[in-house]
Amino acid sequence: MSVKSLFQFTTTQPLRKLSPTTSKMVPSNIRRNIGPNNSNQPPSNPRPRRIAIALGDPAGIGLEVTLGALATGTGTPQPGEVVLVGCRQWLIEGYQRLRDRCQVADPTQYEIFDRPLPEGIQPGESGAAAGAASFDWLTQSVRLVLDGACDALVTAPIAKSSWHAAGHDYPGQTERLAELAGVDSASMLFTARSAAGSWRFNTLLATTHIPLAAVPGQLNAALISAKLDVLLAFCQRFEPRPRLVVAGLNPHAGEAGRLGREEQDWLLDCLQQWRRRHPEVRLEGPLPPDSCWLEAASAWRTGEGGPDGYLALYHDQGLIPLKLLAFDAAVNTTLGLPFLRTSPDHGTAFAIAGQGLARPESMVAAIATARELG
Repeated sequence: MSVKSLFQFTTTQPLRKLSPTTSKMVPSNIRRNIGPNNSNQPPSNPRPRRIAIALGDPAGIGLEVTLGALATGTGTPQPGEVVLVGCRQWLIEGYQRLRDRCQVADPTQYEIFDRPLPEGIQPGESGAAAGAASFDWLTQSVRLVLDGACDALVTAPIAKSSWHAAGHDYPGQTERLAELAGVDSASMLFTARSAAGSWRFNTLLATTHIPLAAVPGQLNAALISAKLDVLLAFCQRFEPRPRLVVAGLNPHAGEAGRLGREEQDWLLDCLQQWRRRHPEVRLEGPLPPDSCWLEAASAWRTGEGGPDGYLALYHDQGLIPLKLLAFDAAVNTTLGLPFLRTSPDHGTAFAIAGQGLARPESMVAAIATARELG
């Protein structure tokens, strides 16, 4: 039997939104009535907001950072607010292995949407079976949210190479999420709140998981304008008149065309047109990429004074400064979906999986952001 055939729902076709009254995928004990409330009175028994947590690659650290995050106590969701999407037996065995090494929550205290593993998978040893499982767990989690059983989605890290080995050729979870939700595209925004104050470090990526050589060909005025609109809408959740910064593509932002033509040929004009459409926004850029994040470093330390949002033109341009400053606090937030999705900003960490060494802080932040903004 092939790996693909081991799972019932591995289609790459867009999914329609499922009816909460007809779906047979969602266990009856976690369905909810989402009919209108016309009484203008709060419900006498309000249902707690639920978060679906897709547990990621079963050979990675998704299990331990999730159970670690749920064990932290203050500010963590209660058992009735979480649905763990993964293999029940694998969760229990992982908990038993880790509980004497680090602080982890007992998964049996939470609802588990059980999607059993077809075979045993050892920590750190990923492959096609692990890729098929993490792909299936993500798919089922999205269905729970679209069906109304959950309100927001948190995803643990996956390994793209394992997805590809299982026959699922996606650049990452973001693209699969867009497909499942039936939207043309989604945006990756990373957000972190400074522990020193109220400043929030927000970075949106104009391009995501593509080779560096392909970046210039993907960038254009329409894309940058659309991404700035997305960044503006997110930043206005916190500041009505935000200040936004756009990084240049080339060293020194092209230095008047001597180090690259993109800024001169179209980016400067694109930003000027966007400014005219949004006079309430202070838009700066394109700024030299090697110095435009200096303000972020200062604001992260002091908790105030930094820009409200950054637009990075490619993946590492935005994530290197973000991870240097806010690795344990940053959250990957997918925008453009009909629901909120968050994720830790780290990967599967196969080298330390199953050893109780993984730090849960980024997963704590991902769950907190899903509760706050979802």
